[in-house]
Amino acid sequence: MAMEWVRGQAVGHGSFGSVNLAKPRKQGTRFPQLMAVKSCGSSHSASLMNEKSVLEQLSDCPQIIRCFGGDSSFESGEKLFNLLLEYASGGSLAERVKNSGNRRLPESEVRRYTRSVLRGLCYIHSNGFVHCDVKLQNILLCSGNRNDVAKIADFGLAKRAGESLGFDMRGTPLYMAPETVAAGEIEPPADVWGLGCLVAEMVTGAPAWRCSPDDDVCKLMMRIGVGDQIPDIPGNMSAEGKDFLEKCFVRDPAMRWTAEMLSNHPFVVDQVYDDDEDDDHTVSLDDTCEPSTSGSPTGPFDFPGWESPCSITSTSLPPREYSWETEAWSPSSESNLASAPSPAERLRRLATEGRPDWSVSEGWVAAR
Repeated sequence: MAMEWVRGQAVGHGSFGSVNLAKPRKQGTRFPQLMAVKSCGSSHSASLMNEKSVLEQLSDCPQIIRCFGGDSSFESGEKLFNLLLEYASGGSLAERVKNSGNRRLPESEVRRYTRSVLRGLCYIHSNGFVHCDVKLQNILLCSGNRNDVAKIADFGLAKRAGESLGFDMRGTPLYMAPETVAAGEIEPPADVWGLGCLVAEMVTGAPAWRCSPDDDVCKLMMRIGVGDQIPDIPGNMSAEGKDFLEKCFVRDPAMRWTAEMLSNHPFVVDQVYDDDEDDDHTVSLDDTCEPSTSGSPTGPFDFPGWESPCSITSTSLPPREYSWETEAWSPSSESNLASAPSPAERLRRLATEGRPDWSVSEGWVAAR
């Protein structure tokens, strides 16, 4: 029997549509009294349905957002697909970094969040999946006994390890691994590269790749996909932190450390921190990156004067599915080598612009 629930205020937006608070109509059920519900039109629900399917197979990990099922509803004359999820009262890790006083987090906090994300990635990879979009916005904070618990969320782009995507690309450009940009290869090592970018951004409050508002997007993507460059390692990070990032930022995916290997790294193992304790290993934005007058970015291209894409979605999604700030692109589905986009074309597609058109429900609406 389907759970009956009511929709509350909007708390966010995504590539699928809107995110609202939700609560069961009947008290005392086995479901929590406050949840989050992602909703989109049924004709554009492929991403949410994929997320539901993946989360149902990853239901036993405390470092992954819980899924309470999905259903359909008719609201304002439209059929919606709804995905009920654990509500993260602490918001996203991107918000945590943005709202921190110094535009970066103390290393003790970085280590704690990194340890949680690594546990989640180990579980994801050991169960044969790739998240495909590891970034600060997709790490949510839930209240724990003493500290916020970091949990991996947004599995709309997740896939089976080894599953061929043809020449499709998934993820957020500035978190993409070199092999993803250059060849469309998205396997567990790509999640580890994204983790490195996430850790560096927590430390500095800026994207891992040094950039300024005037940087050309295509040139920046060429730096990621071609050559031998890696993101700058924050200079004032601890020796353990620097070594951890060096293990994440190995350009050859076959030589990059796995999530399981990193879970035993000194940066995250056997560390006990007092959140009120002063931390000497913090890095100012000025130490490693061009300054920004707008504060810590909420997304990888969130700089003044930039209106660049944030995510690339798979062509298995409907043509009008959107990423956080850009419309999806749809390369050829042919599998022969002749259909492969050139490096220049691949980078051009990464810079395609688009504008979403969101609709947000307001007030409490009964649904089931």
